[in-house]
Amino acid sequence: MNFFTRLAVDFAYFLHSSQSYQSKKRFIYDILENDKYHYKKYFDIFMIMLIFLSVAILIVEVKSEINIYLKIFNIYVISFIFLVEYALRFWISSSVSEIIIKKSEQAVSLGRKFYLYKALLGAAKEKLRFVLSIKAIIDLLAILPLFHELRLLRLFVVFRVFKFFRYTKSFQVFASVLATKKFEFFILFIFSSIVVFVSSVLVYIMEAQNPKSPINTLFDSIYWSVVTIATVGYGDIVAVTTEGRMVAIFVIITGVSVLAFMTSIVVSAFTEKLDEVREIRTVDTIRELKYFYLICGYESVAQEVVKKLKSSKISIIVLDEDVQRVENAKKDGLIAINYDPGNVESYQKLGIDINLQVKTILCLRESDVENVYTTLTVRSISKDVNIISLLMDDANRKKLNFAGANEIFYPKGLVGMIAKELTGRPVAFEVIHALRNDYYGVDVEEILVDERMSQNILYVSELNCAKFRIILLGIYKKSTKRFFFNPIEDTMIESGDYLLVIGNHAFMGEFEKYLHKKIRR
Repeated sequence: MNFFTRLAVDFAYFLHSSQSYQSKKRFIYDILENDKYHYKKYFDIFMIMLIFLSVAILIVEVKSEINIYLKIFNIYVISFIFLVEYALRFWISSSVSEIIIKKSEQAVSLGRKFYLYKALLGAAKEKLRFVLSIKAIIDLLAILPLFHELRLLRLFVVFRVFKFFRYTKSFQVFASVLATKKFEFFILFIFSSIVVFVSSVLVYIMEAQNPKSPINTLFDSIYWSVVTIATVGYGDIVAVTTEGRMVAIFVIITGVSVLAFMTSIVVSAFTEKLDEVREIRTVDTIRELKYFYLICGYESVAQEVVKKLKSSKISIIVLDEDVQRVENAKKDGLIAINYDPGNVESYQKLGIDINLQVKTILCLRESDVENVYTTLTVRSISKDVNIISLLMDDANRKKLNFAGANEIFYPKGLVGMIAKELTGRPVAFEVIHALRNDYYGVDVEEILVDERMSQNILYVSELNCAKFRIILLGIYKKSTKRFFFNPIEDTMIESGDYLLVIGNHAFMGEFEKYLHKKIRR
């Protein structure tokens, strides 16, 4: 490997391993191409505004003299912005350094000599593929007004309108739907072209020699054929001979057939892709949510939980692989999508940040196997998100715990309590869970605050519940004969009060000893 080749390979590795370079390139990619990136929509809006402003200036300029500064802004500033955008898109369209590294490693692994020019040729082909793409050509045409010395090039401002399609997802979806019917549209185009060609020749032969006929040239006949087959009927050029009118009848009937065929193609394309289009819109809606509950599985227990959760201001998203259950969720007014919650690809398609956007994931399938699988899948994506799972058979409790569920509960009698915790009520879910399940080994105790204890501990904050893993449900105040639920830390503790606490029996005894032995300093 000669000096220049080695230098090129070393530089490629340097760029590939440079965090600064890669982070900048990733940022540019996110801004220009990544629809999941939050700030991309602001860039798109900015570019759309420039496009409309540029075209508006061109329209005004046709019959009116515009301000010189506005003209400079349109010709130079906007064109320069589009030029920078084009250059950045050219940069991120492919990675030259990655291609060089890939070719170099491939040559080494095969024991062959590495040729730098072949790697550069491969990189050039990738860049050329971008340059020749429809979107890139439109971008380039939109830049041409920058060279205003060639006055004709200023007309290319009109091509900036086509850039609008790049920044509007609805048009992109529309184009992608129609693209599924390329073959049908191609057949329709061939058929229409043949009809136009044949009818143009026929009507030209029939009409050209008649001095009363407006069809005098082949172009006139082609124009007449296109207008007729499109069923527009401007009436500016019409056949006057009997033979020409016979041709017109044939073209009119054919034109109706062509329009019917084209309509059926478009309708069938959207019918086939309707679910996919709806899915895209639903996914976009979910990505825009800042905070929501994610329910995996929508069966009877999930339906009851949702009824309680609806009083919360937090959105509810349902994932289920069953189409009917998804439809049931939609009928209940929820955002639901037909994704398998046990599949990693489902969360990748959603494009959400589970740690930031999801408050709690509820695995509510009435099958422990499904809940275990979903829990494992979610845990492989996020180690921190809170997962609550339904348990149908206690024999599977260890599996759910091992999978990573934070809380596990039985379906009976818990729906209301779960809803209270999840909607932000001041009751710890683990307490409710423990109260409903004896096997947890927990005790619920009423501790009388005697004179000695009241002298040692004056406020709730001094109980040190966290140390003993004890949860204080509330205090019954003897003085007011009222129960204070989930008291704040500044609540005073007086002699004769009752503390209602819950905790593991192994810690409860130690906690009571602490309360009686604590000496206030």
